[in-house]
Amino acid sequence: MTVLWKGIQVTLALFLITGLLFASGVFGVLLYAKLTGQTWFRDPTVAYAEQEAAAAKAATTAAPPAAKPVERPKSILLEAPHIRQLPELPSGCEVTSLTMLLQYYGVNKSKMDLVPEMKKDLTPIRYNKNGSIAYWGNPNTGFVGEVTGAAKGFGIYHTALFELLKAYVPTAQDLTKEPFSKLEDQLIQGVPSVVWTTINYQVPANWVVWDTPIGPIETTFMEHAVLLVGFDEQYVYVNDPLAGQSNKKIDKEAFIATWDAMGRQALSYTKAQ
Repeated sequence: MTVLWKGIQVTLALFLITGLLFASGVFGVLLYAKLTGQTWFRDPTVAYAEQEAAAAKAATTAAPPAAKPVERPKSILLEAPHIRQLPELPSGCEVTSLTMLLQYYGVNKSKMDLVPEMKKDLTPIRYNKNGSIAYWGNPNTGFVGEVTGAAKGFGIYHTALFELLKAYVPTAQDLTKEPFSKLEDQLIQGVPSVVWTTINYQVPANWVVWDTPIGPIETTFMEHAVLLVGFDEQYVYVNDPLAGQSNKKIDKEAFIATWDAMGRQALSYTKAQ
């Protein structure tokens, strides 16, 4: 009996000592937390809220608000030199329009200065028995005919005229076959373009075909070139060397139709960076 009682006393003492050690440990942790403000456990709801707040702050920092897109201007009108082709150059609409573009760029040259520098296709004209043209020059290689009106004249296309533009403007661009919106973009950038159209700004009903040293060509004697200087939602504005009119207003849809019929030819340049 004495032995049993001693065993119970020892067991109770061990429980008491263990309980005191646990209590003192808990008390120490709580006292540390009280003094330092830190804890060894986390309330899961508080932890989740803090994580959400941190994620929201990171997202705000990493993704600044998107900039508003720049609105494309709906109308532009440039003030470019206007030069008449008459009376000296009755067939010289292209070189006269190029002169306007070059003077706008800052090149001090007149239309008569540029005529001798313009490429020419000197192929003599030959006629069929019915009076139609059988064989002549090709406007893609140079001016066909006589630009001064001393003999029959026709014109010059973008491929041959581009060389003269490039001689004076290092950033010259041949924009032939580009969409018309590209020419509008040029105007927005402050740069006009020489464009091919027709004299009356209507799609020709009659076309002519003749053979040339590089193959046959189909064209029209209504062929014309002007300097494109502006646009809005309904009209385009041109300096017309034949009509003797600057900022001439033409229905946009009709103008684009004639420009398209003439092969969507256009010459311009980019501004130096």
